[in-house]
Amino acid sequence: MADNEILNSTAVDAGNEYDASEIQVLEGLEAVRKRPGMYIGSTSSSGLHHLVYEIVDNAIDEALAGFCTEILVQINEGDTITVVDNGRGIPVDIQAQTGKPALEVVYTILHAGGKFGGGGYKVSGGLHGVGASVVNALSEWLTVQVHKNGEIYEMKFSRGQITQEMKIVGKTDHTGTTVTFKPDPEMFEETVYNYDTLHTRMREEAFLNAGLRIKTADLRPGKEREDSMCYEGGIREFVTWLNKSKDALHPGVIYMSGQREDSVAEVALQYNDGYSETILSFANNVHTPEGGMHEEG
Repeated sequence: MADNEILNSTAVDAGNEYDASEIQVLEGLEAVRKRPGMYIGSTSSSGLHHLVYEIVDNAIDEALAGFCTEILVQINEGDTITVVDNGRGIPVDIQAQTGKPALEVVYTILHAGGKFGGGGYKVSGGLHGVGASVVNALSEWLTVQVHKNGEIYEMKFSRGQITQEMKIVGKTDHTGTTVTFKPDPEMFEETVYNYDTLHTRMREEAFLNAGLRIKTADLRPGKEREDSMCYEGGIREFVTWLNKSKDALHPGVIYMSGQREDSVAEVALQYNDGYSETILSFANNVHTPEGGMHEEG
């Protein structure tokens, strides 16, 4: 009898028609706001900080390509974020497929970027053409300024929608991109940034990118702080830093590197008198806490 009851209740539930009217197409960046966790992991504190990492990853890609030497990550009053780099600047000319300025395409269209084999980047991290637009979609407002061709190009957005079309707002004598954004309180459980969390991640990036200077600053009243990090020794200095409170069994850090075609691998290690080991692995500058074949090898 119980089986019949289950079958009967299922038959009633299945009575709803399932046709084309049930199929939704999310336009533009709606998908990101509908399911933010798919793109940044969560809407908790980790997701809030992940927004910063996505913008920084774009700047690091410029460093990996040999065009950026300095990055600033700044927490402003009101917990807005500014990221400045001195790379080539996001392209501002018209993108052929869309007929729109490339800057607009990068910030408003998912899966648009220079990381899909078009020759823009050999190595890149982040969400590959999704990062900037996702940050834009999840920000109450976002302003981007590109220093390029002797001009400053500016665009403004709100929750992924354009509020100011790209326009020239001044002259410049350098190149680079400046992004300032305010995370959307409608999307995040909390919107207060932790300086130490950002500083720790940026220090890691500085170790991984030898010679790249990364500055972090907190301008919030009562929390003022700034740091500047640049490690010419790269991951060798990372190992020295990890071992700083331990007794190393040999003075020098063992270092190996190799390259095959476009793939490069680096390994640095140093033994200490402890009983446990610490292995940190990275792929394309992104920490891989669960390891992988690169770590197994």
